[in-house]
Amino acid sequence: MKEFMVRPSVYKFDTVREFIKDFDLGKEDFILTTKPVFEFHLKELNLECQIKFYEMYGEGEPSDEKVEKIYEDIVGTPKRVIAVGGGSVLDIAKLFSLKRITPVEDLYDGKFEPIKDKELVLVPTTCGTGSEITNIAILELINKGTKKGLSSDEMFANAAVLIPELLQGLPFKVFASSSIDALIHAVESTLSPNGNEITRIFSYKAVEMILKGYILIRDKGEEYRSELLGDFSLASLLAGIAFSNAGCAAVHALSYPLGAKYHIPHGESNYAVFMGVMNNYMELKTDGEIKVLRTFISKILSCDEEDAFIGLEELLECILTKKKLSEYGVSEYELVIFAKSVMENQERLMKNNFVELDEERVLKIYKELY
Repeated sequence: MKEFMVRPSVYKFDTVREFIKDFDLGKEDFILTTKPVFEFHLKELNLECQIKFYEMYGEGEPSDEKVEKIYEDIVGTPKRVIAVGGGSVLDIAKLFSLKRITPVEDLYDGKFEPIKDKELVLVPTTCGTGSEITNIAILELINKGTKKGLSSDEMFANAAVLIPELLQGLPFKVFASSSIDALIHAVESTLSPNGNEITRIFSYKAVEMILKGYILIRDKGEEYRSELLGDFSLASLLAGIAFSNAGCAAVHALSYPLGAKYHIPHGESNYAVFMGVMNNYMELKTDGEIKVLRTFISKILSCDEEDAFIGLEELLECILTKKKLSEYGVSEYELVIFAKSVMENQERLMKNNFVELDEERVLKIYKELY
């Protein structure tokens, strides 16, 4: 029984210039990035690579339509695909490393198999998704009205590259929502029935690094995050290693309909449902790994075990204010539609729940968060 795997080689550089030199980027490379990242970090390097800007193909989260448009604009067949950006950019780049990706909806429906034919190098500019280390690409499927993940070993990067310099200048809200996403990856992978003593080494370390960082930011102010970017970058990667083996679960599953319909950033939509899922887990089962997790969190937060999730919610509120679902414009009648969508489209995630959640329980969670 396979218990653990890490596929990409991990590299770390102090500066972007060092990375460019070491990887010897050139004419046969395709770079997917964003214009701000290009202007601030890449423009002065006069790269000869083919470069496309993610945001030039539409606003919001990645979708099958956006992937199709970018794919049409790629000239020739690059030998390497290099992504420098947040989770959306990295996820889309994984698809471009495949021999065939279109029609994208057919790929996600399993009508043809993903086959990799290009090297893939992933360089994150946020500290949340852990996408650089995983084999999962999340897209909004327009015709289905939801988000869906495609998981395949063919989409592992050849190299995952950490450059904390790229996180400098990240707006605090983006830093907050992306790092909360990493925390959720770590928490969900600790509770997953697929987790084990190896994966939990990574997930618990990520939880510890992120929460201790949040405490420092709470006590010293938002700007102190600049001292912690290396830690948060590493914590995101550790959480990515954990969930790529153990899997994410209901938090991500419940967030996807929200993100698809209301274009809420991924980390923020996860945050919106996070504690709702945790509290419902606790209603159903208080022993096992969730007890271990609460004990672990309580020691970091210096509180009693029974107050661990209360203390966690209070700490997170100091980092990013959580909104009710109604504040995003969600209508109450949509909660039934969302619950049904979760059960029909997110089986990949729901099978990793700490305890089984049926459609009635999912609807209950949405209503409590409304």
